Amino acid sequence: MSRLRVSEIFHSLQGETSASGVPATFVRLTGCPLRCRYCDTAYAFHGGEWLERDQVLARVAERDNRLVVVTGGEPLAQPAVHDLMTALCDSGREVYLETSGALSVVDVDPRVVKILDLKSPASGECDRNLWENLDYINSRDQLKFVLCDRSDYEWARTTVRERGLVGRCELLFSPAHGELSPRDLAEWILEDRLPVRLQIQLHKLIWGDVPGH
Repeated sequence: MSRLRVSEIFHSLQGETSASGVPATFVRLTGCPLRCRYCDTAYAFHGGEWLERDQVLARVAERDNRLVVVTGGEPLAQPAVHDLMTALCDSGREVYLETSGALSVVDVDPRVVKILDLKSPASGECDRNLWENLDYINSRDQLKFVLCDRSDYEWARTTVRERGLVGRCELLFSPAHGELSPRDLAEWILEDRLPVRLQIQLHKLIWGDVPGH
């Protein structure tokens, strides 16, 4: 089956990760088994339209960006996403997968950059982290921690240290929008000399909470 339920396909700037600020085509798939309390894309839980893989590829080609971000929802909840990502890689594009970390990444095409969002305690979904996914990350991949408060930060700091994540891949600490001050998070990182990247959602600074950005 090559069909996927697609919430939207759009052209924008990548707002997060090490590619922040780079023009990209976003393929947002419908559906997610998680319900993080700070989720900003709940509109993608339902609806969307069924498209064949080749229809998705055609719409991506129309936007003509080298970088393609496959996101959701939770894209790995649709098995056909694997064929889509492989086809996007075959077309010469750089492909990023944004995933919650609750579903296995073992079958993801090795050419895809995996952005694994480890869920903090305050998200309400920490128990859904599939820790064996850490066995399948490499130096091109990125681990993201969205943090809501000091306790979340301390949990993330402990996770980074106890699981030996420093040096394995890019580590991203992000303040949950409207819940944690970026300045506070920056000061904690500096105080602890933690070798991580602070990231702020660039797209929200530019466009606010408007969908499709």
